[in-house]
Amino acid sequence: MLNKIVLSMSMLRMLSGSIEICAALLMLRLNEIDKALVVNSSLALVGPLILISTTTIGLVGMSDKISYSKMLWIIAGVACLMIGIIKK
Repeated sequence: MLNKIVLSMSMLRMLSGSIEICAALLMLRLNEIDKALVVNSSLALVGPLILISTTTIGLVGMSDKISYSKMLWIIAGVACLMIGIIKK
């Protein structure tokens, strides 16, 4: 029997991968650099949202197993990743 939290996390990652593949196919279909850049730029929103969502689901699932200080370190790490991604 699959853990519901692991299943949720993996389904989000599969959704993310499917969106990436569809975007790549759309770029090929559009066959124009400026339109491909628009599609690519829109993907910049998907990655961080999936990262935050899967991390949140995982932390909720582990909340009874890890201390608050460790959870704060994980949240701080994700925050640093987001700052690094946003501040190009």
